[in-house]
Amino acid sequence: MKIKDLGNRQVFTGVMILSLVVLGLVILLNSLPQRAEIPSFVAWLPRLNATLNATCTVLLLWSWRMIKARRIDLHKKLNLTAFVLSSLFLLSYVLFHSFGIETRYPEANPLRPFYLTILISHIVLAAIVLPMVLLSFYYALSGQIETHRRLTRWSMPIWLYVTTTGVLVYLMISPYYTF
Repeated sequence: MKIKDLGNRQVFTGVMILSLVVLGLVILLNSLPQRAEIPSFVAWLPRLNATLNATCTVLLLWSWRMIKARRIDLHKKLNLTAFVLSSLFLLSYVLFHSFGIETRYPEANPLRPFYLTILISHIVLAAIVLPMVLLSFYYALSGQIETHRRLTRWSMPIWLYVTTTGVLVYLMISPYYTF
């Protein structure tokens, strides 16, 4: 069965179910108690996540330039690479938070309101962009280019914001890690 043989409604439903499952998993992870013993590799996961996000930011900007230059094949490869790296980020994020680690930004820090604004917008937009990115890929891969273009006018800047703020959140919170 080719991807274009699937009905848009069925794909939309599947994407929404998958997105809700991922969102539910992330919410569940944030309620886990911290484990007594945390393996040493876990300390490297936030840096890995920031690196994956930074790389995705570069790939998304490069991809945008390539589509403007009508280099469609390279645009596809860059976006697929960004998607794979974002998927690896999600797996690493889930793994890190499965240990119940929580780091709070210090209340006395004058940058706390800025940090929380960035963090909350990052979290909310990450939840919103997941189904948008999945549908953007579906429309592109199924040859529905006009629908793909209309959706990516929104999904690409949001995805770019999420990857960029992911790095910023890491840079702001990492000095306060205790693991």
